Amino acid sequence: MKKIHYSVLTLVLGLVLSGSSCNANDEPNDPADDANGVVINGVTWATRNVDAPGTFAAKPEDSGYFYQWNREKGWPGTFGPISDWNSTTPSGITWEKANDPCPTGWRVPTRDEFDKLLNASKVSREFIDYGTQQIPVMKFTDKTTGKSIYLKPADNRSSGDGWHNSEGSTGYYWSSTNSTIYPDGSAFFLLFDREVAELWEDGYGRGNGFSIRPVKE
Repeated sequence: MKKIHYSVLTLVLGLVLSGSSCNANDEPNDPADDANGVVINGVTWATRNVDAPGTFAAKPEDSGYFYQWNREKGWPGTFGPISDWNSTTPSGITWEKANDPCPTGWRVPTRDEFDKLLNASKVSREFIDYGTQQIPVMKFTDKTTGKSIYLKPADNRSSGDGWHNSEGSTGYYWSSTNSTIYPDGSAFFLLFDREVAELWEDGYGRGNGFSIRPVKE
């Protein structure tokens, strides 16, 4: 009887401890995903945003740094203005390798790769509260494999003065592809909120600071 009582107590304690660190929307990644990425509709995506140049953010729900298009320098996700902001418009016709802030083996995604992420026939998406702190994120899931990535709506830094507005409602993620409408001043980017997720190429110039979620080279 003592052995049975001890086993039941151990099981209950294990359930309590495991329940304290997860919830219905907290889906821990396979440890290999952080190093190798997650394949969504044929494209291997990183599990986290770019943080300081050459590094990843600590967790999938972290904002990471903000980057202007085709520039390697990044700025942290603190609220308000910053003192060393570059208010000029970045040049170029694509995001050059020398200016790519992604960690080794990763790069800024193209317009076509974002198109694959937004392919509703192969990828589902939903806005959820993620992790123990219930951070709002957009969850993209491959319908064949069930694998998911989570993108934080970290808002952006304004091109004029680098001001960062409140986060949690809208996500802006750069692609490396130049705009076809405004080739001298804009580029394609992913824009999403709780209702929609789509590619844009106008209305926001290259000088804005957006998030970056890399893909595997």
